[in-house]
Amino acid sequence: MTTPPPQGNPFAQGQQQPHDQSQGQAPYPPQGGFPQQAGQPGFPPPGVPVPPEQPRRKLSFKTIKNIVIAVVVAGVAIGGFIASRDDAHTAAVGDCMSRGSTDDNDPDLEVADCGSSKAQYTVLAKVEGNFSGITAQSKCEAAAKDFQYVYTETNGSKSFLLCLKDK
Repeated sequence: MTTPPPQGNPFAQGQQQPHDQSQGQAPYPPQGGFPQQAGQPGFPPPGVPVPPEQPRRKLSFKTIKNIVIAVVVAGVAIGGFIASRDDAHTAAVGDCMSRGSTDDNDPDLEVADCGSSKAQYTVLAKVEGNFSGITAQSKCEAAAKDFQYVYTETNGSKSFLLCLKDK
């Protein structure tokens, strides 16, 4: 009995394939249907492993903490801006003012509706600049003869003087 040549039996196990055929390929083209073509949508090229789907990245505690801090800081800044819109520096001649504090050294004047019961003073003049004591009195005497009170606010380039009278 003789052994068949090695190239003749593709189903033989343990036998070495000839060098002209690459390992892993069928010796005959597939029968029936349409052959799968590399590059078609939905089909990876033959022999290429498909990578597993990457898991979705979860938000870490540090990222959530940073987002919360940013929202809080933005809220405080917006709240401060809204609260400062009715401060004394926004007052104009003819506006009414109310005291936010009973402290004479820091009355915390705020713009108020002239028809409300909160309104205590009327602005007769507003002078830009940094003034104190006698200088403020003389500026108000020149700007509004019938003033009763002087309010100064020193805030760098936003310093000003208000000449007020009772409402």
